[in-house]
Amino acid sequence: MMIQDTIKIAEQMDAPPIDAQIFRAAMKKVATPVTIIATGNAEIRHGMTASAVCSLSDQPPMILACVNRNSAILPHLRENGCFSANFLAEGQAELAQCFAGMTKIYGSDRFNHGAWTTLATGAPVLTDALSVFDCRLECEYDSPTHAVLVGRVEAIVKEGTTRALVYASGQFSFPAPI
Repeated sequence: MMIQDTIKIAEQMDAPPIDAQIFRAAMKKVATPVTIIATGNAEIRHGMTASAVCSLSDQPPMILACVNRNSAILPHLRENGCFSANFLAEGQAELAQCFAGMTKIYGSDRFNHGAWTTLATGAPVLTDALSVFDCRLECEYDSPTHAVLVGRVEAIVKEGTTRALVYASGQFSFPAPI
């Protein structure tokens, strides 16, 4: 069966709408990596905690990052044309909370927490993140609530000596060693 056939069948089905609260409750159970998306220049920097960030391609190396269309960072991401995806390690939950707006720290003041530098694009990168992907904004797709950003990876830093920080069931955690 071709994908077009599957789409036609799905369109013909009269499935009831999915309740948004049920959808969020189900997704809350899925563990996702915790990432700080950052953009800026030497003078002004912007960042946010995100959980919808993933690999798209290795040839060329690209990632996806989903950012709420109402987020304060989105216009700056577009203007700067670059961003970093900083995948956090265990022990960095407080930093994740800071960039998620769970503290009373806002704007560029968030970058007073953690050690930050720049790589190829000039976007801020967290020096002790588990993995960092420094990206140029390749393109953007719109969904009803989020911008889906495609970043072409220009530089990578891989720490790799600690476990990933994940978010599941409304709390930060880290996976058990395999």
